[in-house]
Amino acid sequence: MAAEGGLWGGVVETLKTVVYALLIAGVFRTLFFQPFWIPSGSMKDTLLIGDFLFVNKMAYGYSYASCPSVRIPALGIDIEASDFCGMFKGSNTRLFGSMPKRGDVVVFRHPVTGKDFIKRLIGLPGDRIQVRGGLLYINDVPVKVEDAGQFDEVMAPQGPEGLLPRCANGAVGRGAICTKTRQIETLPNGVKHDILNIGTQASDDTGIYTVPEGYFFFMGDNRDNSTDSRYAQSAGGVGFVPLEDIVGRADRIMFSSAGRSMLAFWTWRADRFFKAIE
Repeated sequence: MAAEGGLWGGVVETLKTVVYALLIAGVFRTLFFQPFWIPSGSMKDTLLIGDFLFVNKMAYGYSYASCPSVRIPALGIDIEASDFCGMFKGSNTRLFGSMPKRGDVVVFRHPVTGKDFIKRLIGLPGDRIQVRGGLLYINDVPVKVEDAGQFDEVMAPQGPEGLLPRCANGAVGRGAICTKTRQIETLPNGVKHDILNIGTQASDDTGIYTVPEGYFFFMGDNRDNSTDSRYAQSAGGVGFVPLEDIVGRADRIMFSSAGRSMLAFWTWRADRFFKAIE
């Protein structure tokens, strides 16, 4: 009997350890850092498809969006942050909150779908944002840009979804070099970052967006390949994003894989490990 009791006791202790570990992991993810895997090329070349990072949730304080979401399509699991913490949604206030800064790379919940997006914060409450001839204007003043050569990548499927890049040098075959023009953009507060351009399109000339109080305007660094605040939510875009939908700030890339799976070690990008996000 003692042996049976010892065995059962060992099972119970193991289960308790697993439960405690899951609880600790849940609290850690809810309060401090959320893992994020870059699925698309909208933030190239700052972020590449396959970059893995942790989002700093402490940077701006906490709202309903700080609660984790769980999506496992293969199992039909799709649990939103609002499913966990929906009772806190709608106030547009944050616990221990602080204002995001222009130029921050931010993860936020889409105001309509609830899905996670990552973009650069361009417009603050009260700002007037416009794009003319591909050049960004903030409060009617053009930002400073300077040429930075070109961004090259191989025309090949990227990431788990096998996405193909868009190229400024036209339609190129598989295995050929796909290029985009690159510039360094300097925002009014001095933040410098790369932007990429592919060609002339409708989003290069926009109307004036006046950012409402309590809301923010986001754009992708890969300007011609980003569904962001330039596009209305009714048209599948992001539109203005309320403060409560902000999850946190992306500060550093922890790991990066150029392949379809993070387990394909031969596709790891060693030069991006622990790389600061600028």
